Amino acid sequence: MSKFRKKAAEPLAIYDDITVGLKEIYKKSLLPLEKEYKYHEIQSPMMEDPDFDGKPLVMLIGQYSTGKTTFIRYLLERDFPGMRIGPEPTTDNFHIIDFAEEEGKIPGNVLSVDSKKPFRHLQQFGGTFLSRFEASQTDAEVLKSVTLLDTPGILAGEKQLVNRGYDFAGVLKWFAERADRIILLFDAHKLDISDEFKSAIQAIRKNEDKIRIVLNKADMMTHQQLMRVYGALMWSLARILQNPEVSRIYVGSFWNQPLLYEGNRELFEMEQDDLFDDLQALPRFAMVRRLNDLIKRAKAARIHSLIVSHLKSQLPMIGKDAKKKDLIKNLDVVFGTIQNQYGVPAADFPDLEIMREKLRKQDFTKFPNYDKALIAKVDKMLSDDIPRIMNLLPGEEQEKNRMGLGTIKGGVFEKVAMPYGKGIDAGIGENIWIVTRDKSKYDDIFNNLEQQNGKITGRIARDELVKSKLSNNVLGKIWRLADHDQDGLLDNEEFALAMHLIKVKCEGSQLPEELPAHLIPPTQRKED
Repeated sequence: MSKFRKKAAEPLAIYDDITVGLKEIYKKSLLPLEKEYKYHEIQSPMMEDPDFDGKPLVMLIGQYSTGKTTFIRYLLERDFPGMRIGPEPTTDNFHIIDFAEEEGKIPGNVLSVDSKKPFRHLQQFGGTFLSRFEASQTDAEVLKSVTLLDTPGILAGEKQLVNRGYDFAGVLKWFAERADRIILLFDAHKLDISDEFKSAIQAIRKNEDKIRIVLNKADMMTHQQLMRVYGALMWSLARILQNPEVSRIYVGSFWNQPLLYEGNRELFEMEQDDLFDDLQALPRFAMVRRLNDLIKRAKAARIHSLIVSHLKSQLPMIGKDAKKKDLIKNLDVVFGTIQNQYGVPAADFPDLEIMREKLRKQDFTKFPNYDKALIAKVDKMLSDDIPRIMNLLPGEEQEKNRMGLGTIKGGVFEKVAMPYGKGIDAGIGENIWIVTRDKSKYDDIFNNLEQQNGKITGRIARDELVKSKLSNNVLGKIWRLADHDQDGLLDNEEFALAMHLIKVKCEGSQLPEELPAHLIPPTQRKED
């Protein structure tokens, strides 16, 4: 028997809960690497339990008087403590709006020491910032599913030269890394992007997948003016975001006042529906976002460890300070060396200038050497642990939907449809079945067809439906929708419904996958 035994592989952990699993793999696999290579000092603070447990966070950023606070009020459909709205820079704080049974306000210094909230690491930005940080609590139903963050109005013109007394871009970046959605608000009448706004956008640019751009107060413009402003904003953003792809811009007027120009009403309604549908689904995809952020963090920490260990390996026995300055000056060469040696994509490296600035404050002699075992742990986390946790996502999504926790409820998200609509939506909210308008005409056709006990077969129906010249695929879908009782036959109501669906399709509208409630034949509706 051999004297030396091969060390048994560590058994794979079994997780029943995604949140618990993410916490454990972070603490066991990623945190040791972050601590060893000073990731928390140089790049990003340590993650704590509230970072994994919290509700989705929606962050609003914009220059003063672009309507950030009004937008929040529009979502909640109510006022909240500390709300101030005006043409001047009224919001000068980072303002969290969260749910509580009783209304109240919590100052930033209290928030930053509460271990149950994810704000403890904000202490690094100093007392001046904490005095400009607060939370409002109110019992708005929307806030049961999401937390909102109103940021200070970004200054323009000469005002932007005023020093805020804390690292404004750094705070924005900290919140952006933890937000689920970042809404960039622009005023259709003030498209000049100040230097402070430009630096703010660049601070959050790495989170482009979370950013949604909104052109607000668009009802104050004619169609032609709006088209020009829209184009100008796209051009400006392309230069700042440095993104080859065209950014989606949501156009609207997010307040409860009458529209000044009504010509774009239909456009505004469709844009609002698209934006709010995106926001409403955040609770359902919050765990996917956390998983995605953890993967990004793991990759960033891995690259950081390669940079730090490489810098340590280049230090000579004598002349360490001079070599440190040389390495920082030629950091781009260091990045290139690591890229070639380890096959790291160039886009995954941290910002060169920011990294230079942070490295100047570090003692390279205290940097650790390359630790293959620590990096192997992170690689194993990415290759084994994360995929097993991903397998739990479908089950958690089903459970959320079953419990009614998959979407945001209340406020503007409680959509109340007026009895009006076009295409497939025509007749929503009306007491009379929309098909009834033309049913007498459809009944004349139906009564002249061969029937069995008051119904027609698929063969008979096909001969009539093909006269529409629609494809067999579309007609098959119409048959499936019209045969609501699924007996393979059509009665007079179902035939009339089929003819109505043909009319809707021929007029250019899309057919639904499921028959909407307002189109169900009256005799087949369930009584409430």
